Amino acid sequence: MAKVSVQAASDESQSGAERRRSLRADLTVRVDYSTVDELFSEFTRDINEGGLFIETTQPRPQGTVVSLVFNLPGCEEPIRTIGRVAWSSGAADPPGMGVEFDDLTGEQRTRINHIVRALRSCGPQASG
Repeated sequence: MAKVSVQAASDESQSGAERRRSLRADLTVRVDYSTVDELFSEFTRDINEGGLFIETTQPRPQGTVVSLVFNLPGCEEPIRTIGRVAWSSGAADPPGMGVEFDDLTGEQRTRINHIVRALRSCGPQASG
C-alpha cells in the first residue's frame, strides 16, 4: 500500500517548497534526469500534475532545466518530459529539489492525475 501525504497549498506562512497549486501524493519511483552536461538517477518523494520532488544530496540550482524520465506504477510507457527546478534545499530532511513540469502532454498529465487520485483515495497508512 502507498503512504499518502496531502497538504493544502494556500497558507501564506508556508515556504516556497510547501506552496504549490495542486496537492501532492507520496510516491517513490526512480527518476532519471539530466542537465545540459550531467546525468542523474534518484528517487521521487512525491508527485502531482504540476511537478515532483526529487530526493538528492546534490540538488541543482533553482531555474535549472532538466530532462526527466520516470515510470508510474501500472504504466508500461515511461513519462519523458522537461522540467525546471523550482526550489532546492541541501540542508532539509530529506535534501532535494522540487521540479515543475514544463512540457507534459495531455495524456501524461492524465496518467499522473489518475495515479495521484488513486494514491489519495487509499488514505494515510497506519504505522507499525
